Amino acid sequence: MTRLMMILFSIISTTLMGVGMIVALVTGYDTLNPLLVAIAIGFVAAFPASWLVAKQITG
Repeated sequence: MTRLMMILFSIISTTLMGVGMIVALVTGYDTLNPLLVAIAIGFVAAFPASWLVAKQITG
């Protein structure tokens, strides 16, 4: 399951980081620090999301 989770993480993390960046830009935060925070939140949120998806696939 770990290998599947890492494969899913590569896809899910880029998606969540992109969504976070778009949300930050739409809400008017267009400087470096808010964008980096949004990207970091997406990166961290991808760990439990990829674990849950891998668990559902192998379940």
